[in-house]
Amino acid sequence: MAAAIGIDIGGTRLRAARVADGAIEARAAAASAPDPQQVLARVLDLVAQVRAPGVTALGIGVPGQVHAAGRRVLSGGHVDLSGLDFAAEVEAATGLAVTIENDATMALLGEAAHGAARGLANVVMLTIGTGIGGAILDGGRVLRGHGAAGQLGHVCVDPAGRPCVCGRIGCVETVSSGTAFASHLAEAGLPPDTRAEDLLARADTQAIAVIAAWATPLRAAIDSLVATCNPDCVLIGGGAGAAALAALASVPARGTWYSAPVLAATLGDDAGVIGAAAAALSARPGKRVVMVNGVPAAGKSSVARALADATGWPILALDTIKAPFLAVLAPGDRLFNRTLGRASYAAIFEMIADAPAGSSFIVDAWFGFQPLAVLEQGLARAGVTDLAEVWCHAPPETVGARYAARLDQRPAGHPGADYVPELVALAGRAAPTGLAPCRDIDTTRPLDLPALADWLRGLRGSDPARP
Repeated sequence: MAAAIGIDIGGTRLRAARVADGAIEARAAAASAPDPQQVLARVLDLVAQVRAPGVTALGIGVPGQVHAAGRRVLSGGHVDLSGLDFAAEVEAATGLAVTIENDATMALLGEAAHGAARGLANVVMLTIGTGIGGAILDGGRVLRGHGAAGQLGHVCVDPAGRPCVCGRIGCVETVSSGTAFASHLAEAGLPPDTRAEDLLARADTQAIAVIAAWATPLRAAIDSLVATCNPDCVLIGGGAGAAALAALASVPARGTWYSAPVLAATLGDDAGVIGAAAAALSARPGKRVVMVNGVPAAGKSSVARALADATGWPILALDTIKAPFLAVLAPGDRLFNRTLGRASYAAIFEMIADAPAGSSFIVDAWFGFQPLAVLEQGLARAGVTDLAEVWCHAPPETVGARYAARLDQRPAGHPGADYVPELVALAGRAAPTGLAPCRDIDTTRPLDLPALADWLRGLRGSDPARP
């Protein structure tokens, strides 16, 4: 099982973990520092502590603005790494592929993969710690704007409020972060080690005032985010997240047009490292496969050829692999043909497995002739990370007529005319695999190739004409 290292850079602590399938196998921590070179040195030491054979990638969550695609830290607050090409430095020192994101984005990715947001497509997350981080999942994807959207700690809650490290006035981070809570305590004349839980247990005016000063702006920010994003839920995490969530209970949401449950993140301090590891693994270049599926004579080969001409991706066709063996070997019976088909099916996935990362293939086959588990195992073994299905079909009688018309073109060993009634029945009940997004193609109609290409482009967020 592939493992990755996740790094969470916080204002007070640096955390590292070796993670496989969401489970932490090893962890290490160190104090944070305002000096970027000190942070770099300590991160490299943490990586060395948790690294082991099988680690293939490394993800880093960084406070402040991050342009993830360009792997650039644009700005920072209490820990500012914008003056250092941090990802490149870590990559050069470790030899591991490095993915870098905002720390709250990493926490959200962890919760989406293995925590409270699992199965949800639209989520707002706020991480309450030294500062306030944030991230948004919109339709299952991180909302980035033109590069670094999601800095939710800088939602303005008081235009006449306190100055923020971002250069604005009245950001929610200035009044509802862990640092801000300490300021509220000092202003109220309370000891600096007073906990929010202690104040929540009290009913005196002083305690109520401090909690209100801390939680009311946070509630205002949440209400604005709910109205703006209409999420499935709002998650509260971070080192001070549990206390902040408890404090929010004293400032209930008002009844409005907009509502969403406010929930506790469930991964705790591990959300950042788990999310960073998950992001690192998903960023590794995988392989693309478009399964052009359909029963024999459904018209899938013509669709596969047209798609290959449009994309430049090679076709791996079950019949093409079988044909030379059927021509060279002595003619066999139907059992022989089926055995050869199983071997050719396995060969397809072996060829994909041997191809370089980032390769794309069109696989032309009737995928229903083998159990679905065989297909799933083949895709996993081949390292396929981007899968789509094109389901080719025609009326059963048309399929039967096509097969019968081509009997004289098929090599010896293929089923003959006695197979036609069986094929007609099969065409009436056959269905797509259900393993991937699927495009339905009626092969009795002209193929709308531009629409098919647009569909693939939408799935991948890139140009399908690029191999």
